[in-house]
Amino acid sequence: MDMKKKRNSKDMEPKRKADNTLYRIRVRPLELFLSAFIYGAASLSVFLLLGMIGYIFFKGYGELCPDFFTNATSARHGTVGIGGNLLNTVYLIVISLLIGIPVGVGAAIYLNEYAAQGRLISAVEFAIETLAGIPSILFGMFGMVFFGGVLGLGYSLLNGALTLTLMILSLIVQNTRDALRAVPNSYREGAVGMGAAKWHMIQTVLLPSAAPGILTGIILAVGRIVGESAALLFTAGSAGALPKLGQGVGEDIAELLGKIFESGGTLAIALYLQMQNGEYELAFGIGCVLIFVVLLMNWVISLIGAKKR
Repeated sequence: MDMKKKRNSKDMEPKRKADNTLYRIRVRPLELFLSAFIYGAASLSVFLLLGMIGYIFFKGYGELCPDFFTNATSARHGTVGIGGNLLNTVYLIVISLLIGIPVGVGAAIYLNEYAAQGRLISAVEFAIETLAGIPSILFGMFGMVFFGGVLGLGYSLLNGALTLTLMILSLIVQNTRDALRAVPNSYREGAVGMGAAKWHMIQTVLLPSAAPGILTGIILAVGRIVGESAALLFTAGSAGALPKLGQGVGEDIAELLGKIFESGGTLAIALYLQMQNGEYELAFGIGCVLIFVVLLMNWVISLIGAKKR
């Protein structure tokens, strides 16, 4: 009997140890509740996004036709369209990124790789972080006074693009710095140890490794450019006229280049004006185009990032 008791007690020891494994911890009620809460929150976020997009497309898809994309809204000619606003949005995206990406990425490289910590660098970092929290309406007031008044740009796409550049600089700088910090120091040490100069190491090792994080900042910047309206009402205006083309190659190029000095309203401004006028179906149609433009830009930038990786 004693031998049987000892044998049974030995058989029970593995079972007691199994009761204290991670598997038993994972099936506790609190863990199940937290897992359900997390999955529920994620599902709710996806449902809200898809629901919002679906509702906008349901209300506005009837306005989407070829004339809607090629005409400009004009009471004189009796036409309704967003051709001019769509072109103005592309202008602002291209000009703002052409200025903002080199300045933002260059500032992030300097702050992260070259600058020594001190009062001046701390002040620059504080200024960049403060830019992210300034309301867009204040950027619009500054652009109207400085770019429009002092520099004499008035209401123009160039004025709006310069104002938007100030708004997206903090996004690009902060995301680029975070991406550079995420690159292991062993990459830097290995490149320098093989005899590479510092700038060559940054150009060939750091920037390719940090490209996904940099592209994330660019995607956020594009989203802010496309969705901005308050600052642009003070700087770019609300005109939606199309350029007059078909006069010859040289004249057409001059017309397209000269448009940056003219007033121009983006898709977001056109949506705001249509809602203000009570044209809700037209406003939902513009909302459909806005969502499509943002998704298209994100897809293109993601493809570029995947190719770089």
